[in-house]
Amino acid sequence: MIRKRSLMRRTAVAAAAGAAALVLAACGGSGDDGSAGHGGRAATASPSAPASASASASQGQHNAADVAFAKGMIPHHRQAVEMADLAPGRARSAEVRKLAADIKKAQDPEIRTLSGWLTSWGEDVPAEGAMDHSMHGTGGTSGMMTAEEMTGLEDASGKAFDTAFTELMIKHHEGAVEMARTEQADGAYGPAKRMAGEIIDSQSAEIEQMNALLGKG
Repeated sequence: MIRKRSLMRRTAVAAAAGAAALVLAACGGSGDDGSAGHGGRAATASPSAPASASASASQGQHNAADVAFAKGMIPHHRQAVEMADLAPGRARSAEVRKLAADIKKAQDPEIRTLSGWLTSWGEDVPAEGAMDHSMHGTGGTSGMMTAEEMTGLEDASGKAFDTAFTELMIKHHEGAVEMARTEQADGAYGPAKRMAGEIIDSQSAEIEQMNALLGKG
């Protein structure tokens, strides 16, 4: 009788062990099949989520200085392009005509980029028109011409145009460089700070070129 009970217990233990082994095998199989997916995803999601958030923040973060830079530089560039558009029919100097073409080629794409940033930030893009001239001297758009200066440039031709265009564009560029330096110091948006650096480099070089055209060292 005792041997019979012992045999029954051993049989029960063996059966239980077998069942447990089956359960473990099933779990192990599920884990193996899902480890690359579920387990792998969990492992991947943990480090990648902060990295993704960090990348998004570094590309998308902007502050009030970035908005002011974009809103100020758009009308500033528009006026430079408007000035450049006068050169082909009025300038005598081939160097002035080429300078004007280079200015337009550089600043037109920047206007589109700046406008795109403002739109993506939920900000209004400055409207085109007479407002561009009336903003002269308001702080955010230093170096811009008044409506009277623009009219005087439109009425000039030949050497008088060359001189007026060059003198006014130097002042205009100096204002842009000042605005760009402010963006580099106070801005947070990486692409805007990089554009500011490019503006400083290119327009500083053009200022030197224009001073040379005027005979200034």
